[in-house]
Amino acid sequence: MSASMPDFEQAGELKVGQVGIANLRIRTLDVARLGAEMRERVTRAPNLFARAAVIVDFGGLSQVPDAAIARQLLDELRHAGVLPVALAYGTRDNDALAQELGLPLLARFRAQYETSPGSEAVAAPVVEATPAAPPAAAAAPPELPVAAAPAAVSLMHTTPVRSGQQVYAQGRDLVVAANVGAGAEVIADGSIHVYGPLRGRALAGAQGNEKARIFCREFHAELVAIAGRYKVIEEVPQELRGKAVQVWLEDDSLRMAEIA
Repeated sequence: MSASMPDFEQAGELKVGQVGIANLRIRTLDVARLGAEMRERVTRAPNLFARAAVIVDFGGLSQVPDAAIARQLLDELRHAGVLPVALAYGTRDNDALAQELGLPLLARFRAQYETSPGSEAVAAPVVEATPAAPPAAAAAPPELPVAAAPAAVSLMHTTPVRSGQQVYAQGRDLVVAANVGAGAEVIADGSIHVYGPLRGRALAGAQGNEKARIFCREFHAELVAIAGRYKVIEEVPQELRGKAVQVWLEDDSLRMAEIA
């Protein structure tokens, strides 16, 4: 009698890939103020931030807070309308805090892992991804040098990027020769060029390249970001909506202007 073969089929299939998680870098450990700021963001752009997953990043502080203060902050953020799901990689103290809170450690959106004085940094894993405040009135952009050419040939995407879809150009520019739909996300370590309507989200300079830019034929984006600095559609001057627009980073702030 032949023995029955064991069932090796998994009950749950686990896949690792990119997901849209916001990074909240704590610069001042004021729990009430941080909660108020987050409530304002959720109120201003609920479609983007309500119940959004958030990584809490203590890398901007001289030392990691104790578990009691960290729990107060997490509770305040939940009451503000977002869902803190992890701590960002940082020091070994940060690692110990994450274990005490029962939270995982995840990489920040920008791949820069600063260390606190006197602390040893915890190395972050490298994950290979498979492609799958503006001025009150728009001003003419200054004469800035064109962003440096990427190390690799630009990723060309010729079909529409639809809601729920994400396209990531790792280590290079991204060219979308079609439209980017609402709820879609385009990401590049370099610049992003969209030769059609840009809705959804566009995140350039994903690994911290502050020279990256965003160009589009027709601006309706829910969110644009360069090297982690972002603006949502509610903050964009009305006269730029629906126009050909370029976005760049200057003096640590996003600038936007119509393309002539």
